[in-house]
Amino acid sequence: MATDSFADLLSIYMRRIRASASGVATEIGLSREAVNNWRNGLSAPNPRSRDRVVACTRYLRLTEGEANRLLSAAGFAPEFPLQAESVGAQPFGAFQDRVFTQLAQAMPYPLSLLLSPAHWGQPPFRQELLQRARAQYGEASVLHIQPPYSTSTAQADYFAAIGRQCGLGEVASDYEFESALERRLLAGERIFCLVSRFEQGTPALRETLAGILRSLSEMHSGRLHLLLCGGEALADLKYRSGDLSLLNIAQVNHWPDPSLDDLAQLSRLRWPEHTWTESVVAELQRLSGGHPALFEEGLQWLVDQGVGDGYASSAALRTHLASSPRLWQTFLPLAQAPASRARLQQLLQADDLGRARPYLQDDELRSLFWGNLIHVRGTGDAARLHWRCATIRDAGLMVLESCSTD
Repeated sequence: MATDSFADLLSIYMRRIRASASGVATEIGLSREAVNNWRNGLSAPNPRSRDRVVACTRYLRLTEGEANRLLSAAGFAPEFPLQAESVGAQPFGAFQDRVFTQLAQAMPYPLSLLLSPAHWGQPPFRQELLQRARAQYGEASVLHIQPPYSTSTAQADYFAAIGRQCGLGEVASDYEFESALERRLLAGERIFCLVSRFEQGTPALRETLAGILRSLSEMHSGRLHLLLCGGEALADLKYRSGDLSLLNIAQVNHWPDPSLDDLAQLSRLRWPEHTWTESVVAELQRLSGGHPALFEEGLQWLVDQGVGDGYASSAALRTHLASSPRLWQTFLPLAQAPASRARLQQLLQADDLGRARPYLQDDELRSLFWGNLIHVRGTGDAARLHWRCATIRDAGLMVLESCSTD
């Protein structure tokens, strides 16, 4: 929101979790004095500090909407574009219904993973998912876990924070957390637990949490309904250890690409004062390939230039989108080393990138997939990997050109 004060918001969010300036500074790579200057309004993040502000939102455990608000107050683009905060007729409603129906019918272990690539939240539309859960399971039976972001968090502090989030009182260890949650299950409760941003924290702590939740799900069949939300690291726990995986019993759902109707609803929610015709939304869907950040940037460009068919189909819009920092952030690491740069050049020339599989062993393809630059078309044996759109391929070629001339 344009009228928000970055200093005021930062102070509010820090006080809420009793975060110190030194704690924030350590996590985002700044001095304590710099953080205090931000909080006191003596200075503001410079244009190169966006990554540090994003790290700050994670450390402060902000929701997607709060993170976008803090970034906007600092003059930056949102990290989670198109995340609706209101409740009503919602995009992806049918998909959310299917996830909950599947979870309710999953026996003997109602454990599902909801995987989403970059620039969707983990999960997207979190408040809508929680509202559906409360309607289905009851307010008191819905738990929401958001693991602490800090990689320096001790195991006891990690589970103490999660215990408080679950209303389990003071727990001092992973064992006490497991025991407290089990006592509720033994009392006959049916509990739904949403774990959002599962990938926060260290791999060891993530594995411990996953192990506890799986163990309780197995021991109390049908009573603990789990929806774990994350991205690549959560998929790793599912697939990389084979039958020994901590989550090998979990069902998998991937957040779907938005339909034209989803994008039309998102456009109206984002800018209700404008009229978004189907032809404009369809053209922007084609240019962005359904990439949420690109679609958001296209909407903003149209608001600035003119919301009409002529502007939506202009070459200037495609050039603007191909220069998106979000695309360059994903492409640049793949263009640094000569070997990976040559592979990226090869991939950018291909229309078909190969067969889609539940888990991609190829490092470059896996990076592009979780970076939301490529996606799956088709189903079953016909499922193949493709670039989302020509705009993204243009961006990749621009990155390669910049690396070759540096």
